[in-house]
Amino acid sequence: MAETRAAPATSVMAEAEERKKVVVVVGVDDSDHSYHALEWAVRHVAAAAAEGAELVVVHGKPSASSVVSFGSPAAAGDVVRFVEADLRKRAEDVVDRARSLCVANSVHCLIEVIEGEARYVLCNAVEKHRADLLIVGSHGYGAIKRAFLGSVSDYCAHHARCSVVIVKQPKPKI
Repeated sequence: MAETRAAPATSVMAEAEERKKVVVVVGVDDSDHSYHALEWAVRHVAAAAAEGAELVVVHGKPSASSVVSFGSPAAAGDVVRFVEADLRKRAEDVVDRARSLCVANSVHCLIEVIEGEARYVLCNAVEKHRADLLIVGSHGYGAIKRAFLGSVSDYCAHHARCSVVIVKQPKPKI
């Protein structure tokens, strides 16, 4: 006869308590569009933070090799080092700006910089953190630019395993 055992009450309670926490991932880069999305998230998540919401800010830093493709290996090495330093500096600036906004609004956040293409980095972060919501900014590209450049928000809306909020910047009033 098979014996059935109940899970200890403490582990069941801990698991239930853990899942009450709402996890929100926000994608940021060095654009005003993503910063506006972070401001929106901070404003809306700040109220839920008191009830256990967690904000995870993620920056997908492109790799230098994905940005540079030259024929000469010697020239490419110097260029790659220069580009890597520039990408690192941009990532630091993005993190500083995001941290400042969160601190100014008394919102605790976890900030991650992950090397890779933003669309994949964000969807992977959703999986890793078991996010309930992903928030991204919209660059407002037209159909032609979107076809050539791709759209991170469009990709995430179709591939992330949670709800996705695409925050548009308000249009200037005429």
